This record gives sequence, C-alpha cells and structure tokens, in this order.
Amino acid sequence: MSDLMLLGLLIGLFVVSHELLSHPLRAPLVARLGAGGFAILYSVVALGTLGSAVQLWRQIPGRRLWDTPAAVYAPALAVMLIAFILFVGSVTAPNPAMMPGVTGEPKGMQRITRHPMMWSFVLWAAVHMVLTADPRTIVLASGIAALALIGTVMQDVKKQQQDSNYTAHMARTSHVPFAAILTGRQPVSALWPGAVPVVGGALLWFVFLGWGHSWLIGVPAAGWSYMQ
Repeated sequence: MSDLMLLGLLIGLFVVSHELLSHPLRAPLVARLGAGGFAILYSVVALGTLGSAVQLWRQIPGRRLWDTPAAVYAPALAVMLIAFILFVGSVTAPNPAMMPGVTGEPKGMQRITRHPMMWSFVLWAAVHMVLTADPRTIVLASGIAALALIGTVMQDVKKQQQDSNYTAHMARTSHVPFAAILTGRQPVSALWPGAVPVVGGALLWFVFLGWGHSWLIGVPAAGWSYMQ
C-alpha cells in the first residue's frame, strides 16, 4: 500500500469514526461509559486517526499536479476571508444546530447559513486543494470537507428528532451559504452578519495568512505574496 493510499485510509477512518461516535453510537456509549469515559474514547479515536494522518501527510513529499494560474490567487484569498468570517461568526453566537435550547428568529450568521463553522472548513478545503495542487493535501482536505458536509446533514437530522422547533428553523435558513437570501427566505440585509464576525474574521485572516501560516505550517500561505 502506498503512503497516499494509507493517508486516504486514515482520513476515511477519521471521518467514519467521527460521524459514528458523534451520532448513532454516542448515546449508547455514554450510557455504558459515562460522559467522561465517552469523552476519553472520542478524543483517543480522533487523535489517533487524524493525528496519524497529519503525521503521514508531513512525511509524504509534496508535488504539484498542476500550475495554479496567478489570477486564481486573489479570488482564493477572498474565499478564505469568507471562511474566516464564517468561523468567527460560528463561535461568537449561539448555533441552534449545535446547542440545545436555542430558539427564536435566525440572527447574524445563521441568516447566511445554519452551519457556518462546517462551511468554513469546506471553503478552507476547497481553497487548499486548488492552490496546492498537491495529492497529499487533496486527500487530507477532501476528507475534512466530507466530514463537514456529512456532519451538517446528520446534525440537522438529529436536531429535528430532538427539537420540534428545529424544522421551522430549517425552513427559515439554508444549508448552503446565501441560499436563503437568494430564495427570499431572508432579506438582503442578512448579508451583513454583524461587526464581530466581519471585523474578527478579517483580523484573523490577515494575522494567520500573513504570519501564522508560516509559523504553524512551516510555509507561507499560497498567494499571500500577491497581496503585498
């Protein structure tokens, strides 16, 4: 088995184990192991699969399958800015898809997408696949994207079963970013999610791409030189 195939297997195990432990197996395992025991099991499995995948990713030599046109970099960086805004919006406001007891009219980022954190991961994955053109990164990023998209669907199903109000929330919002606005379920003013996610996301985008990427990953963010 090649290293790339092994990487794909590890990513696949991470995605499958994460979804199983997060949804169908969560309740019976919590009942058997307790909340603390389940948290330990969940962490060990996640760290074991994803940690091994990231370590293997670092060991596989990087190579390019195509040359990314220079014209792609500016749009890609703009998409990453949106991803950072979505992420900040997801952690600075209650999310009915992830938190119990959150009701009422959709606000802020929820009017753009009810799964802002997961879509930030999807956009991150898409940008990295296009800009790096690296088989190892394509495998890793596609796994993260699959995990995020599958997770959103399973979250919606679980929340509908747990909370009768969630179906109404789904009717007023959209899974795909901006779809609720384009279809008239949310007003055009919903394009502005608030100062906190926009300013916070832009600041995080600038700091991470300009400095943090090199520090954490060891290489500059692709295309950042075009911004200078």
